Amino acid sequence: MSEQFKEPKPASPVQPVSLGLDDRFRFRCHQGIACFNKCCENTDILLTPYDLLRLKNRLDVTSRDFLDKYTRDCELDGHGMPGLKLGHRPGSAACVFLTPQGCGVYTDRPAACRYYALGLMSIRKKGSPTDEDSYFVVKEPHCLGHGEPQEQTIREYRAEQGVHKYDGINREWRQIVLKKRSSGPTVGRPSQRSFELFFLASYDLDGFRAFVASEGFHGMFDVPDEEYRKLLTDEELLLQFALRYLKQALYGEQSIPLRSGVAEARRKRNAERLAARAQLSDEERARVRDEMYEALLDEDKSGGRAE
Repeated sequence: MSEQFKEPKPASPVQPVSLGLDDRFRFRCHQGIACFNKCCENTDILLTPYDLLRLKNRLDVTSRDFLDKYTRDCELDGHGMPGLKLGHRPGSAACVFLTPQGCGVYTDRPAACRYYALGLMSIRKKGSPTDEDSYFVVKEPHCLGHGEPQEQTIREYRAEQGVHKYDGINREWRQIVLKKRSSGPTVGRPSQRSFELFFLASYDLDGFRAFVASEGFHGMFDVPDEEYRKLLTDEELLLQFALRYLKQALYGEQSIPLRSGVAEARRKRNAERLAARAQLSDEERARVRDEMYEALLDEDKSGGRAE
């Protein structure tokens, strides 16, 4: 008798063992297995920038149309850093792309779907400039794939699922998010403008292309003509450039040179703003001192009596 699917019971699916690339695990998913599609009927898939690039091009829609039709908003941290999750079919928690035959966008499915039944965890140790990857097995009770005889290393499974390219492009984005999280409350809540910039560069690639194509951008940044032309036609290059721009705009990691004179003009404007703030502070302190002096005079005239 064939093995029957059973409804899951509440339990933590994560196996608390950290795995490296050459560690082995047992798992296989295929259409003939009794639980086929069950993992896609209750999804919570965080989308990465490269996920969106692949999916919007698969469907031949603009970034904005894809965001509106196939995603839902989320927050990446306690300060409200904006994120996106894959949408659901109406009235259910099932993936918006689920069909009776399986995934409707399988060859362009998100990285999280490719990894299943593995989880990827990136951790940046204190004092380290980069994050380190580790892997863990996710064993949900409904999944029968762990009982299949196929065994492979993490490295082999990653190659089979085609996650290498996804990870290579998304790594810079994960580092940006990790840096924000690791900064903690000492930096404070980012401005709304920085949130908007993060969202544009991460998720709205068509909007970011229009930004790069603008006269204002071209007049400020010294991007070689050949590279500039490629940015406007090659979306993978544009996405990598968008993440470079984010690091520069949010964290001051200078990798995109400014045109001659722009840097000096910017420094001058910043110096003028700082001087204006300092002057305002002096005036404010003088006003407070004057008010205190006037209060003392009034108290002296009244003999220290309260009015």
